[in-house]
Amino acid sequence: MNIITSKSNNGIKNAKKLHQKKYRTDSYLIEGWHLFEEAVNYQASIRQIFVLEAFLDRVEGMDQVTVVTPEILELLADSKTPQGIVAEIALEPATIPIELQGRYLYLEDVQDPGNVGTMIRTADAAGFDGVILSKASADIYSLKVLRSMQGSHFHLPIWKMDRAELFESASKSNTPVLATTLSKSSIDYRQLPQMDQFILVMGNEGNGISQEMAAQADQLIHIPMPGRAESLNVAVAAGILMFYLRKF
Repeated sequence: MNIITSKSNNGIKNAKKLHQKKYRTDSYLIEGWHLFEEAVNYQASIRQIFVLEAFLDRVEGMDQVTVVTPEILELLADSKTPQGIVAEIALEPATIPIELQGRYLYLEDVQDPGNVGTMIRTADAAGFDGVILSKASADIYSLKVLRSMQGSHFHLPIWKMDRAELFESASKSNTPVLATTLSKSSIDYRQLPQMDQFILVMGNEGNGISQEMAAQADQLIHIPMPGRAESLNVAVAAGILMFYLRKF
């Protein structure tokens, strides 16, 4: 059995480059058995599998399997304690629909990978129809976001769309845009009328939604906070709103 031990191996060096966004043009890395199993169940196009010898039986019969040492796997992984497998997956971008009819989450310049991944996972759990990210939001194919999503990107479509494109699509489909912000013109989210389609906008961790978003949104909403905290984590707030809105 040939086990790759050298960091200078071309296959390893090329795979390592996928840690950088500029190289993720048509593929990306995932790590860990849960994500790998999600990829298999989704029938994603798996280009390469890097696995420790101890786990070789778990990928028996699969193509493009490369056995590596723990040191090489640690080089390819992002977590502090890799689980024994890293795989390269072909990118399959979702086609942006002409109209947005349903329940959608829009992340405007949300930059923390953990927040982005958690909100996408929550949208998946709440049964949303898709997630849209502004082009300045965190890259969903970074290992940190992928780890937080836990495979939810296999379950629901995710697109990149700037603010102008979002409002154009929302207008065509007659879908109201609900933007979260604390202002005199925002209402308690519990005062929203029943609706079966909408776009829920969550803003940047430090600055919230943009002024342009606040000016163009159909309704500004907020979560009342009876305690002393000045604000909620954006992912926590998104979870409260998504599950409340999903009940209609």
